[in-house]
Amino acid sequence: MCGICGAVYGDGRTPDQASFKKANDLIAHRGPDDEGYHLDGPVGLAMRRLAIIDLSTGRQPLSYAEGALWIVLNGEIYNYLELRAELEGRGRRFKTKSDTEVVLALYQEMGPRCVQKLRGMFAFAVWDKNKRRLFIARDRIGKKPLVYAERPGGTLLFSSELRCLFALDESLSHQIDPIAIDMYLSLQYIPSPRTVYRDVKKLPPGHTLIWENGRTTIERYWDLPVGQPPITTDVEEAKRLLRDKLTESVRLRMISDVPLGAFLSGGVDSSIIVALMSGLSSKPVKTFSIGFDEERFSETHYAKMVADRYKTDHTEFVVKPEMADILPKLAWHYGEPYADASALPTYYVSRETRKFVTVALNGDGGDENFGGYLRYFAMKAARLTDSLPGPVRSALKAGAELLPEHDAPLGMIWRFKRFLRSTLFNDLPGRHLRMICYFAEDEKPSLYAPEFVKALGPGLGATTRYMADAFTACEGEDFVNRMLYVDFKTYLPECLMAKVDIASMACSLEGRSPLLDHEFVELAYRMPGNWKLKGLRGHKWIFKEAFKDLLPPEILTRGKMGFGIPLGSWLRGPLKDYWAGHVLSREALSRGYFTQKGLRCLWDEHQGGRRDHGYRLWALLMLELWHRYADGEAGLIRS
Repeated sequence: MCGICGAVYGDGRTPDQASFKKANDLIAHRGPDDEGYHLDGPVGLAMRRLAIIDLSTGRQPLSYAEGALWIVLNGEIYNYLELRAELEGRGRRFKTKSDTEVVLALYQEMGPRCVQKLRGMFAFAVWDKNKRRLFIARDRIGKKPLVYAERPGGTLLFSSELRCLFALDESLSHQIDPIAIDMYLSLQYIPSPRTVYRDVKKLPPGHTLIWENGRTTIERYWDLPVGQPPITTDVEEAKRLLRDKLTESVRLRMISDVPLGAFLSGGVDSSIIVALMSGLSSKPVKTFSIGFDEERFSETHYAKMVADRYKTDHTEFVVKPEMADILPKLAWHYGEPYADASALPTYYVSRETRKFVTVALNGDGGDENFGGYLRYFAMKAARLTDSLPGPVRSALKAGAELLPEHDAPLGMIWRFKRFLRSTLFNDLPGRHLRMICYFAEDEKPSLYAPEFVKALGPGLGATTRYMADAFTACEGEDFVNRMLYVDFKTYLPECLMAKVDIASMACSLEGRSPLLDHEFVELAYRMPGNWKLKGLRGHKWIFKEAFKDLLPPEILTRGKMGFGIPLGSWLRGPLKDYWAGHVLSREALSRGYFTQKGLRCLWDEHQGGRRDHGYRLWALLMLELWHRYADGEAGLIRS
């Protein structure tokens, strides 16, 4: 696991060592164990290493073929031993025991098609000296980040994190993309290929980038198996296939030359991962959980139930709303506005876990593979209202507005009100967006300043088009699998994967996600949607059936909780003055996004208890903190 950055110059320039050192130092948290550089001709490669495998000889940048190929790689290739054996059988020789050298040998044989053979999480760049080609690839699911900027004269910059690009090229513009801000306020994240900056892009998951002769070409190399027939029609065989493939996935992710453990939330997904790890390990698994003083948001008693059953070496932490020092740090690490509040407990559990281990497995991906989110039930139930006359649906929405709006996101009335509002939409993208959005499109006019609306121009409504495109890409799939496909292309890589990568790497901790092994994902996707969401209550049905003997009954039958935090009460209590001092400040208002009246209305409604705007207020706060602690010169100062 590393942080990487680099550049290839098409205008005759050569890399500046001081600039590369400055950029590399900005991602030292990603790799505190080592640093390395390769500056040669038009190309510069740099890395920071968190040593996990081959501690003695796995340094980067790494060369192959007598210096004709060079690589920097962030991530892990889990099937590298199998690939290495195949390559050695064809006469390839290796000077290290690392997975990184295997990628280079595979590239020498297959060129850009080498990514098809890789099973893991990765973002890497290969400099092919003879072809004068830079090849960059990002893993299928989007676990590892890669941002880039094309510059005048055919120059390309790339990095694991945004701020490095500005260190590599001080002339790179910090001009903000207003459409990215608008999408952030809807989604809580900025989706690829956009970043908060107009001139910087994200390489989307499952894509490659080739730079050659000053020009870049981007291609997709992977997608979910849309249109494929079911992998099986037999439930018992499906259960066996899931069990075998996930066990293999966990086993591969337990390969490590440093201490390893697991996050244990007490939910179905992480509990199954810990159960499988326990069966594969000769020692007690180290498990880590996090909770809150507010019992409604805490799952630690469920986590302890699983820890006791498998006799793990278990550690618990409690998050308290004392975070004045943590929030600016989070804003700096994310590098662009990011408002998933669960980043906070994810950071805390990563920080505490890192005191004991260097690698932690998690249960990410279970909900997207098997229909675990409550919104899947809601979307399925909302279809029952489609046959109602328009006036009846309008009456339902009008009735929803009369309901109180408290206790987001766990309150049943709050959830029911959001559900009723969504039924007004006949189209799936509109309905889905209404269920997940922070600020709905019809709520923005009362908040946005006229100058911000003007800056958006025809870009206003980009979020709606973004979601519609995701649904269009999977037309013909059954209803549940369509919902899962959309989350795999939007929320999972752009929000969840970004959250986990940034929060864990900020603490120099490697996170691994067995449920997001691409072979397991493809297997699960090719099972019927009604096996995943059975009726209106049977969420993750086939998954639970396959592993029910490993779980305590209380875990198997409990409802979905999620990794939420008590934002509503925190913003009326310990964070109240902090929020107002930032978001309602003269500095914040001068940015031209919002009207003071619109902000005041949200604030007063929340403080008066008339509505719970906790998540919207959090998004506004994180936007302002990003401006203060991560944008411009602030972003080039180590947090």
